[in-house]
Amino acid sequence: MTPRHIIHAVAGAPDVDACDTHALLVAGAALQAEGPRAAQALLATGEARDELGHVAVLHEDGRRWLLVGAGAESSPTAESARRAAAAGVERAAELRARRLCWHLPSASADAVRGVVDGAAFAAYRYVELKTSRDAPAPEVVLSVADAHRELVRETALVADAACRARDLQNRPPDRLTPTTLAEHACTLDGLDVTVYDADQLTAMGAHALVSVGAGSAEPTKMIVARYTPGASVAGPVAFVGKGVTYDSGGLFLKDESSLPSMKYDMSGAAVVLEATAAIAELGLPIEVIAVLGAAENMPDGAATRPSQVVSTMDGTTVEVVDTDAEGRLVLADCITHAVRLGATHVIDVATLTGSVVMALAHSYAGLIANDDGWAAAIEAAGQAAGEELWRLPLHDDYETLLASPVADIVNFVPKIGGVVTAGQFLSRFAKDVPWAHVDMTGTAFDWGRPYARAGGSGYGVRLLVELARTIAGRV
Repeated sequence: MTPRHIIHAVAGAPDVDACDTHALLVAGAALQAEGPRAAQALLATGEARDELGHVAVLHEDGRRWLLVGAGAESSPTAESARRAAAAGVERAAELRARRLCWHLPSASADAVRGVVDGAAFAAYRYVELKTSRDAPAPEVVLSVADAHRELVRETALVADAACRARDLQNRPPDRLTPTTLAEHACTLDGLDVTVYDADQLTAMGAHALVSVGAGSAEPTKMIVARYTPGASVAGPVAFVGKGVTYDSGGLFLKDESSLPSMKYDMSGAAVVLEATAAIAELGLPIEVIAVLGAAENMPDGAATRPSQVVSTMDGTTVEVVDTDAEGRLVLADCITHAVRLGATHVIDVATLTGSVVMALAHSYAGLIANDDGWAAAIEAAGQAAGEELWRLPLHDDYETLLASPVADIVNFVPKIGGVVTAGQFLSRFAKDVPWAHVDMTGTAFDWGRPYARAGGSGYGVRLLVELARTIAGRV
C-alpha cells in the first residue's frame, strides 16, 4: 500500500541541513533533547513552556526550532505526546515547513509512539474532492534511538490505516455506497474478499440486514474480508462492522440537524476493514475475519415499516418498532455469520446509539461484553492505543425490556437504556462465543481531540490492531 504520510526514523543525529524546521518536546519544564543555545533563555522567560500544546518558535544559526509543550510530567505519556505532536505539525504547516524533524533520541517508547500518531493524524486532510488545496503538511522525520526505528515504522503504518478509514468516513454518501465500499475492500492487499448481494443474503436468511436497505436504490451488501497468515497462533477472531453508508432514519426520518452527519454511520465498517488490512500488512500471526454489513437506510415505498416483523439469519423474529434502530439489525446477521464461520471471539464496532454520547460524551466509547476476559483484553488494548472504552452492563432485566407481543424481541426500547438494551439485543446473536460490542458514536467523528478535531476520526483502527497484537503475543 502507498503510505499517505511520509514519516520515517533516523538513528542518532539527523542531517540538520535536510530539515527546514526542527522540533523539541518541553516536558517537566525541561527540554527532552539537546537544543539550540537560546532555548534555555526562552524557558527561563516562560516564552517556551511545558503547557500542553504550547508552541514557541526560535530562530538560531539560520535554523527554525519549535519548542512544543508536552505537559508537566518529566516523561511525556503517549497521549500528551500525541497532542503535542499535533500542535507542532499544525504550527509547522502554518509556517510552510517542508520537512520537520522531531529530536527524540532518548524519548520513551510511549512518547515516540505518541509523536508518530499525533503527527500523522494532524497531517491528515480530506482532499479528494478539493480543486484548490491548503498548504500540505510537512514531511516528518524522527530522530530516535536505534531500538525505536521499527516502532516508528509500525506505528506509522497503523496511523496510515486509520487515515484511510478517515477517508472512507469523510466521503460524501453518493461516493461511498455499499457497492463502492465493497469495491474498495477488494483493492486491499493481503485480504481474501467475498461480497454477498441482497439475493444471496436473502437465501442465507439474512432478512434483518436486507430489510435495512429495502427502501434504497443502492443494493445491500455483506462484505467478508479474511486475513489468513502463513502461521497462525490464534483465531479466527471476527471484527464486525456496521456499514450503513447513509442513515436517513428510514420512515422514522431524522431531523435536519442530524441528517448531514449520517454519512458517518459506516464508521464501524471503515475501521474494521482498514484495521484488518493493517494487521495483514504487519504480518501478525492471527487469523482475522472482517464482516461488514453495508446498506443505506432510506424511506420509500419499499422501506421497512414500523411494526413490521423481520427474521434474522439465526431465525430470531424481530418486531421493528423504530426504523432508525437499524444498526442492530445489520449487526445481528453479521455476528451470526461470523459465528458460523468459526470465530473464536467476536468484537463488533458501530455508531449505534445517541445515548452512549449522553452517557460518556466524547471521551470514551461504550463497551458491552459477555465475557470478562475478552472485555479486559479490549479495555487494555484501548488504553494502550489511546482509544479508551468504558464498560457497561448486560442484565436479565434488559432482556425483559426487549420482549415483543408479536415476535421474539423488539429492535428498540423507547426512552430508557438505549445503549445497554442495544447491547443486550446484540448479545443474543453471539451465542456462547466470547463477544464484545463497541458503541463508538461519540468518538467516531467530530472527536474534538487536537489530532482529530472534526470529520471522521479513524477511532477503532489502533484499538483493533493493538488487540490483535496482544492476542498474537507481540505487544
